[in-house]
Amino acid sequence: MSEARELHLDELREIVAEVLEVEPEEIAETGSFVEEHEADSLRAIEILARIEKKYKIDIPQAELPNMGHLKAVYDVVAQQAGWQD
Repeated sequence: MSEARELHLDELREIVAEVLEVEPEEIAETGSFVEEHEADSLRAIEILARIEKKYKIDIPQAELPNMGHLKAVYDVVAQQAGWQD
């Protein structure tokens, strides 16, 4: 895994953990936010908003269903932000 990808994953993990009110270590790369942390649609929207603000990108809300775990969030954000890592 590249250093840039690892850095981005860590940043995204911090954002998700803060919104879900858990420790970053509790966010597994493929663990479901809904099943493991009882996330609801409002929290998903808050995660989306924080990511958009941090990276200055726009993510269509239609992508929300595709952002159910950390790796999926990374994949969507990487695509929208043009990350090549």
